Amino acid sequence: AGDHVKFGLPMAFTVTMLSWSVIEYRDEIDAAGELAHALEAIKWGTDYFVKAHTSPNVLWAEVGDGDTDHYCWQRPEDMTTSRQAYRVDESNPGSDLAGETAAAMAAASIVFRRSNPHYAHLLLHHAQELFEFGDRHRGKYDGSVGVVKNYYASVSGYKDELLWAALWLHRATDKEDYLKYAIDKAGCFGGIGWAMSEFSWDVKYAGLQLLASQLLLEGKHRDHAHVLEQYRSKAEHYLCSCLDKNKHGTNVERTPGGLLYVRQWDNMQYVSSAAFLLTVYSDILSRGNRKLHCPQGTLGPEEILGFARSQVDYILGSNPLKMSYLVGFGPRYPTRVHHRGASIVSYRESKGFIGCTQGYDSWYSSPGPNPNVLVGALVGGPDCQDNFQDERGNYMQTEACTYNTAPLVGVFARLLRLQDREADPNGKASLLASYKRK
Repeated sequence: AGDHVKFGLPMAFTVTMLSWSVIEYRDEIDAAGELAHALEAIKWGTDYFVKAHTSPNVLWAEVGDGDTDHYCWQRPEDMTTSRQAYRVDESNPGSDLAGETAAAMAAASIVFRRSNPHYAHLLLHHAQELFEFGDRHRGKYDGSVGVVKNYYASVSGYKDELLWAALWLHRATDKEDYLKYAIDKAGCFGGIGWAMSEFSWDVKYAGLQLLASQLLLEGKHRDHAHVLEQYRSKAEHYLCSCLDKNKHGTNVERTPGGLLYVRQWDNMQYVSSAAFLLTVYSDILSRGNRKLHCPQGTLGPEEILGFARSQVDYILGSNPLKMSYLVGFGPRYPTRVHHRGASIVSYRESKGFIGCTQGYDSWYSSPGPNPNVLVGALVGGPDCQDNFQDERGNYMQTEACTYNTAPLVGVFARLLRLQDREADPNGKASLLASYKRK
């Protein structure tokens, strides 16, 4: 995000979502010429997780701490803040962190199976060890690593991450034991109890419910159909709530401009993750020639994908302010992103040391645009009335996070394929004019 702390839980979710994007839309990402970049981005994360998992029951959770880091506004090259590292282990458990990191490495192992089988095997080994560690020594990681509580507290607990990891490990290994875990613990871990209206780095239920639904809709594991059907019911509650087709009071709010609105702080993370799940589910339904039956109506795959596309169009500039919230895209986008490296002159241009408070005085409070464009970053986005203040100090709206952008990689690739199919005989895009390729 905008600071210099390495927070393990949101970073692992970023890697899981990047990997899921490649698993579902590998050919589309490849056709766009971006597969090598996607693999490079995933490996950048998984290499770090391999290093952070120093023994079977030890995982390093965080490097640096938010309090001292947020006191300073510096380039990473000038960092003077603490780089103390914090870990979870047998005596200080972190099942949520271990589970999400296991999910990330299991999903990534599927991604690298073709191109780098040795690396894929290594990731799977780490994923299995981490899952076993997280399950055997249960506890929330923010209870063991107190410094994370004000920044990335695990509000949902660890049960969703353990179910999520089990389903990803099942997908990576096809071993019945992992599926049986998700089936046997579906009730007591909330997998078939929680009907959610958000999917995020903290709350994984909607994502794992969709993974379980995928098994059911692909006609697999009929002996577990009763429980998988309950997972599917909860997944569809989430999708219907995004589509405004649940009973009143259980739908996700929308801004006047039509953007999904979950909460004030970094709302775009919920929009991008929703767009991804809607896109994936529309394709699952399409393959099975099925429809989504919601309390307030039935929708076909095209309508579901169309709504996901409307959210992406909003992100890219089809909104009341005509502002692209994806930095570097379109004629108008946020120029004062809350991000230390972007907001201070590049080290290549000025090698003079910039101190803690000097960064705040000279750069943070500057009314001018950032000297460096943070291309590809998705900022927090507008408020519930579509208003947006492009100010560095407005971190609720202008901070950019890796987990905001990650789910969009697969969605963009899927919509690019759709655009190419909808192009008229002259090669001009007819229905997706907002997707301008530079």
